[in-house]
Amino acid sequence: MDLLMIHAAATLAMGGLIWFVQLVHYPLFGLVSEQRFERFAIEHQRRTSWVVVPLMFTEATTAMALLIEPPPGLGRGLLGFGLILLVVIWLSTAFLQVPLHRLLTRGRDSSTIHRLVSTNWIRTVAWSARCGLVLWISRLAG
Repeated sequence: MDLLMIHAAATLAMGGLIWFVQLVHYPLFGLVSEQRFERFAIEHQRRTSWVVVPLMFTEATTAMALLIEPPPGLGRGLLGFGLILLVVIWLSTAFLQVPLHRLLTRGRDSSTIHRLVSTNWIRTVAWSARCGLVLWISRLAG
């Protein structure tokens, strides 16, 4: 399987996953009882990491590799823009979503849940743009 295909698969998987999280999973946090919330938040982080970390790592490493050595006939401009979007996603994850998830492991807080849902739109929009971009790049390269 070539590098662009692996990259596209990881990006599209994360794009689908982020929409599920944004529209279904994060809003459901508000329905978890106070008594069960701390355990729920801890398990959410643990289980989600098993899915998200390998995909994000694959997406990032293949994005950098493609920028270093673009497929024939494809310039670095689109690949560079895609990497910028990926940096936005990683920064949002590190400085917004991860700290909010840590706060939620201490207990249910409606304000923190609301901030998690609202700030996650940054990643949702950026990954959606990346999905469109990777499909366009795949078409140009293929």
